[in-house]
Amino acid sequence: MSEIDAIKERHSVRNYEAKKIEADKVEKIRAKIEELNKEGNLHLQFMVDAGKTYNKLFNKVAGLGSAPSVIACVGIDDETLEQRVGYYGEKLVLFIQELGLNTCWAGTFNQKNIGAEVGDGEKLVISIAVGYGKDKGKPHKSKSPEQVIEAKGDRPYWFNKGVDMALLAPTAINQQKFTIRLNEDESVDFVDKGGIFSQVDLGIVRCHFEIGAEKSFPI
Repeated sequence: MSEIDAIKERHSVRNYEAKKIEADKVEKIRAKIEELNKEGNLHLQFMVDAGKTYNKLFNKVAGLGSAPSVIACVGIDDETLEQRVGYYGEKLVLFIQELGLNTCWAGTFNQKNIGAEVGDGEKLVISIAVGYGKDKGKPHKSKSPEQVIEAKGDRPYWFNKGVDMALLAPTAINQQKFTIRLNEDESVDFVDKGGIFSQVDLGIVRCHFEIGAEKSFPI
């Protein structure tokens, strides 16, 4: 499965089977986390046993209480942390999708029960539920490209493909509060329009955009 395929097939899943993740897949996930932590200067952590991470009433109603495993998104607390968590966390989510597993970004969870190591100067930003879904999730209602693009004149093909993939990015409560700006020199800016976890969302959006734009170039 390619990254583009993973983007198209991946949807948030909130109900999971009572099935543990195989040891070989756990090893692959941890190896990928080690790689992404170095690249993004993060402290992402994979908990094979989610335990009581999702024991809050909201999680139980939503179904996340059934998630067997969880990723704690931790890093040095600075102004770039949330975007880095979104960007590299989504790279991990797509990798996990390629392994045949399902995921859900979850901002509501029991931080005391997740069991993450949070060092001095670090912050636990968000969690990602992981497991075998009872279903594959459903596509979210999406804005049109025109609703998120700011550009003058003709737009290059790579930019349009990047936007197409960005619109498939998961965002908190499906808010999609971002603008993708194409500048005259063909550089691209990602503008945060506010909202809950909007900086994490922006990192996820940028990850999707870059994959779409890169894969659109002819070989």
